[in-house]
Amino acid sequence: PYEAVEEMPFFPGGDAALLKYIGDSTKYPTNAMAKNIQGKVVVRFAVEADGSIDRASILKSVDPELDAEAIRVINSLPFFKPGIKDGKPVPVWYAVPITYTLK
Repeated sequence: PYEAVEEMPFFPGGDAALLKYIGDSTKYPTNAMAKNIQGKVVVRFAVEADGSIDRASILKSVDPELDAEAIRVINSLPFFKPGIKDGKPVPVWYAVPITYTLK
């Protein structure tokens, strides 16, 4: 996948909608909550030429349970508008932070 292209992948509704989807879809792991584990997990994934999500991995880890939940949520994302290079859809790397905080 490319790091940067003329038109980056676009989540339906934009970045605010992406963060809302992630927030609404994330379930705080019970065990991590009981241990008061908090922090920011950064997930990298490829937005493929068809807009699907693939190759999700952790760039910045906090805890294995939080990491696993972050990967689960990213793999559940709906299709993006794919990135465009030279007028054609291409796979592009994308990264997003997921913050776990106990209120």
